[in-house]
Amino acid sequence: MNYYGRYYRTKCVQTPRHLNKALAAWAQRKFKRLRRRERASMHWLGGIAQREPNLFVLWQLGVRPEAGS
Repeated sequence: MNYYGRYYRTKCVQTPRHLNKALAAWAQRKFKRLRRRERASMHWLGGIAQREPNLFVLWQLGVRPEAGS
């Protein structure tokens, strides 16, 4: 991450964002209340990221989903 982040910063940020989107899509499939609610699933994931910032390595690196209120 350090090597590619130095030379290909845009590519390094896109990959963890894709992983956050994949986690949100999983949550949409897992929980009925999040189905067809993409924004709500990202906010739900953001709430988890606030409570447990060390849960995933990409969250430890600072690439967290936006947190809901």
